[in-house]
Amino acid sequence: MSDWRVSGFTEVMELGRGGQGRVVLATHATAGTPVAIKYLSAAADREPLRHEARMLGTVESPHVARLYRLVETEQGVALIMEAVEGVTLKEVLARHGELAPEAALVVLKGSLLGLAAAHAVGVVHRDYKPANVMVPADGRSKLIDFGVAVAAGAASASGTPAYMAPEQWRGEAVSPATDVYAATCVFFECVTGRRPFAGADGHLSEEPPAEDVAAPLRPLVTAGLAKDAAGRPASASAFVEELERIATEEYGDGWEDRGLRVLAGAAVALAALFPLAAAGLGSGAAAGGVAGGAAAGGSAAGGSAASTTAGFLAKVGTAKAIAAAGGAAAVVAAGGGVAVWQAGDDGPPPRAFTPGEVTLASETIGDPAVNLAEGTVRFVRVSGHSDPAVQQRINAALHAPVDQAVSDYRRLLEAAGGLENQSVPGAARPIEMRSEIVYRGPRLLSVRYLVHIPVYVAGGSYITPRAVNIELATGRVLGPEQIFTAAALKDPNLAELSRRVPPPPADPAGGLECGYRTMTERTRLAPDDPLTGVSFSLTKDRLVTVFTPDEHCIAFRFYKPNSVPYASVENLIRPDVLKLATATTPP
Repeated sequence: MSDWRVSGFTEVMELGRGGQGRVVLATHATAGTPVAIKYLSAAADREPLRHEARMLGTVESPHVARLYRLVETEQGVALIMEAVEGVTLKEVLARHGELAPEAALVVLKGSLLGLAAAHAVGVVHRDYKPANVMVPADGRSKLIDFGVAVAAGAASASGTPAYMAPEQWRGEAVSPATDVYAATCVFFECVTGRRPFAGADGHLSEEPPAEDVAAPLRPLVTAGLAKDAAGRPASASAFVEELERIATEEYGDGWEDRGLRVLAGAAVALAALFPLAAAGLGSGAAAGGVAGGAAAGGSAAGGSAASTTAGFLAKVGTAKAIAAAGGAAAVVAAGGGVAVWQAGDDGPPPRAFTPGEVTLASETIGDPAVNLAEGTVRFVRVSGHSDPAVQQRINAALHAPVDQAVSDYRRLLEAAGGLENQSVPGAARPIEMRSEIVYRGPRLLSVRYLVHIPVYVAGGSYITPRAVNIELATGRVLGPEQIFTAAALKDPNLAELSRRVPPPPADPAGGLECGYRTMTERTRLAPDDPLTGVSFSLTKDRLVTVFTPDEHCIAFRFYKPNSVPYASVENLIRPDVLKLATATTPP
């Protein structure tokens, strides 16, 4: 398939490529607003696509990425869609393996609500899977890629095998219950870290592995994975009602807020994969603004088919968005030419960037079930940012160390053999967290937390500094992989970084090495992070580090920050990061 392009849009980067086609991130040539464009080959069956687009164009749900425009040419078909800033659930699960029950329930609820919105207009997704669920920085999941969607009642054997319902394996008619089955497969994977069945035989004949999840969640797994579609919940909406009842009874009224925070933290931890930020496009525009930009440009052509397509394309934007864009019109060339949605030329005006106020916040956390005493942790929040979406992303990143501390506590307690193996049974202690604003510049905020997590076996605490560096205009989080050049991180044992940014003084008794590599091997919680155990904070003129001591080095390592001027490490730090840190005016 040739890589043709829709006129009026500038391709920024390719997001994926597969058997159906390719997906790219693009911007409208005039308005600059970002969109995702899925290109399908000329051999694609166009009539079902037109039918599905007419229906999907009317779907307005915060849990479904919106379809803005369908373009047909001799070279192929293109779907112009909302560009969602976030990471796929597939990436989240690859990084974390499994999610806390509240977070998995939030994923299932959001997915079911999105599927219910599609089902309401007669569309069955039939390829629901973790790769088709986006998790933005606010943790609220959103469905993408209805590329193999069909009308309810159609026969279909298409989909992704790991999540296909029995009726799909048999090539029978699909229904909303087909999507409910796939959503339950993904829910099971979120909770357990693995898929419920290994192949066709499992989906067709094995009983749902409900015993592998916590007892309160078993009714959801049993109902959602029923072999007979008639035995599953009557609708995605009905399944949501049952989910909320079980979640509230088992996890309390705040289950959804807790789950959202966990998901937000998981997404922000992978902020380097956010497509808009990676492409330097910031957080993108609001839905209405994107709609206006996606609609702008292109050529109009007349034809008898205009009336039906105009109806669904005009409904893609809300009334407010269409009014802001200066009116809308949609036409299709007769004979299957080009579908165009025209809604103004310039899109939304750029908004002045205001970083907002930085303040200290606090929260009381505790969990009697795992003997975690209630305690107050302190973290940093931003308010008054000119872009609410960016502010939400920033605050999720600033709260992420709290969620990570609770997750680390559970992991360390499990590794220590659980509550029954505590050295002092019943001696619950709280997590402690101190926060410090290291630098607040016009484009960058750097915050450092010192986290104390109780460790029961042999007493003591797991103590670690966590640095959060955030680009204020976009909410992009700058971890080691974003701060340092690839060459600096690939250097054997990080020798050059250790030499330029030395650890605190060595063991006065001699013979004990506690450099980057030794420290991280003993204190690492994330095996794929080469720099766990060292925090890096950015300031206006220097790089500040704090090392995490372990039991071997604690007598000789203290939590005293060490700093070096950028001049000493500038060829190890990415130029764009230096520019952010040293800027004197907002962008």
